[in-house]
Amino acid sequence: MNQSNTSSPVRTAIDITINLLLIFVILYWCLKILSPFIGVLIWAAIISIALYAPFQRLQAALGGKKKLALALFTVIGLALVIVPSWLFIGSIVESGQGIATAVETGEFDIRPPNEKVKDWPLVGNKVYAQWSAAAANFKDWLENNTEIIKPVVSGLLSKVAGIGIGALQFIISILIAAAFLASAETIGRGMSLLFTRLVGEKADDFLKLSTATVTSVAVGVLGISLIQSFLGGVGMLVVGVPAAGLLTLIMLIVCIAQLPPWLVMFPIIAYVFSVESTTTASVFAVWGIAVSFLDMVLKPILLGRGVDAPMLVILLGAIGGLIVAGFVGLFIGAVVLAFGYKLLEAWLVMHDEPGDEAAPDDA
Repeated sequence: MNQSNTSSPVRTAIDITINLLLIFVILYWCLKILSPFIGVLIWAAIISIALYAPFQRLQAALGGKKKLALALFTVIGLALVIVPSWLFIGSIVESGQGIATAVETGEFDIRPPNEKVKDWPLVGNKVYAQWSAAAANFKDWLENNTEIIKPVVSGLLSKVAGIGIGALQFIISILIAAAFLASAETIGRGMSLLFTRLVGEKADDFLKLSTATVTSVAVGVLGISLIQSFLGGVGMLVVGVPAAGLLTLIMLIVCIAQLPPWLVMFPIIAYVFSVESTTTASVFAVWGIAVSFLDMVLKPILLGRGVDAPMLVILLGAIGGLIVAGFVGLFIGAVVLAFGYKLLEAWLVMHDEPGDEAAPDDA
């Protein structure tokens, strides 16, 4: 009798342990199998959440034809990724071939620097000397600076390869995002059940917070970055800055990384002052400075819009997530910090249960 009573808890503990081990093994292998696709799936979820409202408007404009809206969404999304990537990589390859041919023949046309370059603070004389040497005999200058040029070229090639891989991942993400949008109602119900299991009666609030945060970061970070890089690129094209397209792409990456755009614009402004008239350079400088600090005006308007959390929380979450987890951390960091903020807020305003109140002291 006693042996039966003592063996029953042991058997129960063994059964629970075995069940937990099986669950962990299954979860481990599920994550292992999905690990090559986790990044693509996260991006697909971000794209589908950020574009769900525009997709609904597109579907309504097409008379409620969901399949047609999905097809149009997919075509537009693929075009927005494939066309710029193709043009950029093609431009890089073409420029690389032209530079290789110029180096082999020793004919590479570089405009000599203006005397104003010497007046640049700290680096003016050094830049003027190197620029003049390259303009006089580019082949000799290249041979004398091989140790500096080779790492730059290899780094550029690796970045181009990375852009190609990134474009392929985005293409797959767009296709998966279209599948998510096709099953948006079913996925929404599933997410609602998941949030209900996690946070109980606050599930709807946290679900709305997560979707609003992703949309806010997409508009407030990516949207502002696109606006700034586009306006900066227009200014560079107007004044005839060489490789304006490549510099625009670099500026876009800098803006997305939440670094100040003037890191790109100020050296370009200095270059324009060295090759153009004072009037043209001054107008471009005003334009470049305005573009560089445009985010200070747009972020308070766009970032955090529609989110029940302060703009500073969303901004810190996006920047911190970017540092910790890369580009996708922009969204994950903002969502996690917004969740943390709301949990802290709920804890601070939580009322004590009536039974927990301290009894008043007897007079």
